[in-house]
Amino acid sequence: MAGKAKNMVIAQSGGPSMVINGSLVGAVLAAKKAGAKIGKILGARHGIQGILGRDYLDLRKVSVKKLTAIAQTPSSALGSCRLKPTAEDCRKIFEEFKRLNVGFFFYIGGNDSADAARIVGEEAEKDGYPLVVYHIPKTIDNDLRSCDHTPGFASAARFVACALKGDDLDNRALGGVKIDIIMGRDAGFLTAASALARENKGDGPHLIYLPERPFSLDGFVKDVQAAMKKYGRCVVAVSEGIRDAKGELLAKKFANGEKDSHGNLQLSGTGALGDYLAGYLKAKAAIKRVRADTFGYLQRSFPGVASEVDLMEAVQAGCAAVLMALKAAKGVKDVPVKGTIGIQRAKGRTYKPEYVALPAQAAAKFTRSLPDKFIAKSGHDVTKAFLDYAKPLVGALPHCEIF
Repeated sequence: MAGKAKNMVIAQSGGPSMVINGSLVGAVLAAKKAGAKIGKILGARHGIQGILGRDYLDLRKVSVKKLTAIAQTPSSALGSCRLKPTAEDCRKIFEEFKRLNVGFFFYIGGNDSADAARIVGEEAEKDGYPLVVYHIPKTIDNDLRSCDHTPGFASAARFVACALKGDDLDNRALGGVKIDIIMGRDAGFLTAASALARENKGDGPHLIYLPERPFSLDGFVKDVQAAMKKYGRCVVAVSEGIRDAKGELLAKKFANGEKDSHGNLQLSGTGALGDYLAGYLKAKAAIKRVRADTFGYLQRSFPGVASEVDLMEAVQAGCAAVLMALKAAKGVKDVPVKGTIGIQRAKGRTYKPEYVALPAQAAAKFTRSLPDKFIAKSGHDVTKAFLDYAKPLVGALPHCEIF
């Protein structure tokens, strides 16, 4: 990229998280440190909608002090969107980049964001325009195939674990059954994290239901009755994406037909599933005290509970994306021009993350589910392998003393 330094555009996409701003700030600070290698640093408001609408924030003018504070603030500071770009949209985005002399595009988000970035990069290739595109991973669902774990997951998992720990104490005091509905359409990582709440013998959640295993209403009643007999009470963690033996979403019974931009049935934002399970249990098991809560969007941007490891890795992933993009612009071998940052777990007993540059398609389109090795044979609990996987990411939880 000879001549005048190319400018940079960065944007955030999809559901917010507690640490997505960490990735934004990590990338911006790395770009500032690169000096004359990068020209303007533009933040697009509300994802690609901001690019299409020419709505930008000049991030070079923002002080390091303010950026540092933004990094520690939940939700998407630039605003987000769930727009699934058409081929024509991607072409318009590329034309806008040409107008602005943009040579670097960074898109923070999940698998659909990775795919959008890849397509924009392909449009530039067709035109012979030197554009480096990097996807920066983000999703609380933890379902990107390109990462051992994704920024946002550990903090949401910490929220879930703390919430279940509190709910278990509440349930100890009053008894009965408590049902908590947790985010996760296809992957049960977040619901599985509820198991981290267990500190003492007999602690809940006593039952954990995941999208990866068929859910039976009759089996659910029997499981709860068995837990009530054993513990005298029962705390249940349920994924919003539980399915029956035919693979049908149980929540489909209560959906109003609303779908997101990617054609998925809208699951969050309603307490219908929890209410249904509570009502069914009251009717079939003759348990008087049954309560249900739906965590919904609380899991994404709750202040004060972010995982320290998660925030650190979010910042480092953003920084890594800029460093890899600069290498790609130089033509360094094996560093893709259309890439994504993969977060891997280094070998050894002590947990340590590694950041690698992968082709953007490694994160695009397809997602992963909770591995079988993390699910207990009963189908309604997790294994020690999952706890060992999640603990270093989530960190130590508050201690709660009981008699």
